[in-house]
Amino acid sequence: MRYQPVPTLLVCTAALSGGFVVTSVHAAEYMSVAESQKQMFADATEFTPVMVALNPDQLRQLAERAGGPARTGAWRIWQARQGTKLLGYVVADAVIGKFELINYAVALTPAGEIRDVEILAYRESHGYEVRNKPWRSQFTGKSARSALRIGDDIENISGATLSCTHITDGIRRIAVMAQMALGPQ
Repeated sequence: MRYQPVPTLLVCTAALSGGFVVTSVHAAEYMSVAESQKQMFADATEFTPVMVALNPDQLRQLAERAGGPARTGAWRIWQARQGTKLLGYVVADAVIGKFELINYAVALTPAGEIRDVEILAYRESHGYEVRNKPWRSQFTGKSARSALRIGDDIENISGATLSCTHITDGIRRIAVMAQMALGPQ
């Protein structure tokens, strides 16, 4: 896994007193979708892209079951294969943290259980702890049948509440979408 820092931005805002306040905003891109695929399915020999599109009725069902609407009705999913054997799927998505997008990828087994979660890019100034393996590992083994909610089966990180909540909501939507569109293979 490589760490690719995005240059720190200096934002100057005029204070009421006529002075300037310098604020540092840190953002980082940690890995690409392709790198996350290889990390989450090291045994895969190929990743085949598949488009999954839900119709309006399925989108309503998804919103009801996942507890909120999907950002899109179409997902680009990659099948992870080792020869002809289906190892699982990788779904890349993005959610808003507090102000900025958080890009992440979810690996699913053929049965729709969460195998792994990777944070691809984190642009917020606080809450980067969502990248910590112990927090991301809470999702492993869960599926659309799990609660997948902060305070229920997923623990929060103090100082990263919005990031934790929104990533968890996104993963729950992916788990439900996978159950609806991919089903057990």
